[in-house]
Amino acid sequence: MTEISIHIDGIDPLDFFGVNNSKFNLLKKSFPTLRMVSRGNTIKAEGIDDDLNVFREKVDRMVAHVERHGKLTEDMMERILTGEEKEVAGDKEIKNVIVHGNNGHIIRARTANQQQMVTECEKNDMLFAIGPAGTGKTYTAVALAVKALKEKTVRKIILTRPAVEAGENLGFLPGDLKEKIDPYLRPLYDALEDMIPMDKLAYYMQNRVIEVAPLAFMRGRTLDYSFILLDEAQNATSPQLKMFLTRIGPNSKCIITGDPTQIDLPRAHESGLPVALRILKDINGISMIHLNESDVVRHRLVREIIKAYDTLKKD
Repeated sequence: MTEISIHIDGIDPLDFFGVNNSKFNLLKKSFPTLRMVSRGNTIKAEGIDDDLNVFREKVDRMVAHVERHGKLTEDMMERILTGEEKEVAGDKEIKNVIVHGNNGHIIRARTANQQQMVTECEKNDMLFAIGPAGTGKTYTAVALAVKALKEKTVRKIILTRPAVEAGENLGFLPGDLKEKIDPYLRPLYDALEDMIPMDKLAYYMQNRVIEVAPLAFMRGRTLDYSFILLDEAQNATSPQLKMFLTRIGPNSKCIITGDPTQIDLPRAHESGLPVALRILKDINGISMIHLNESDVVRHRLVREIIKAYDTLKKD
């Protein structure tokens, strides 16, 4: 007899095992030759190897279903156990799928340049995605990071932004350090909350599998087996950007997003993004993609607003 342990970290045991262990009892009923117990986020099972292999494969499918759809009903558990489960109709055929978000929401590249981000990220370890607001560069980058974490090609996600006010002087912000910096990082949290169930996201952040932090917190670190995203890079100075770009360690990927037309730095400080784009463009392993108004996926007016401002700039 062999004993195995299966960990379902990041998933609420109550959701997975059911109220009064209703789902877990269904699992035990489907494998009468195995002896199994659940302890927190761990299932221990004892039996012959062939039955244990089938059991592990079924549990892995259930975990994958929760990660994709955010929940596992008893009906779906039965379908997985009997081998009758089907992918959501057409899911595998939908073009340009990056990752499945909460409740089966499909996150996919919606424009040619967003799809190029996906393609170039697969081929290169560092990617610059440059373009105006609303082109989906940050959202696509976060989706690629979540995809890498789900596929276990990285061990953690690091999301960072310069803590620079957008053309305003907000003055003193109350609260502790986290409460002071969270408003600057809110867009990154919003994207994560679209793609990862709240309980699992809380688990990841509590255990530092996902970190969201201001750029200044990156100094002195070496980030191995990580997916690193610097958002709003136009608000980083050259020394800051150099500091960030040299954080990348072995088996890591890095995406830098920014809009050179929306620099919020004080006048005495120069953005380091144009400099980086110029001096790094010919380095093998670094890719640069320029998005434009044709990539805007927000309200149709956003595209027209960008075009109007571009026209004003040319006049």
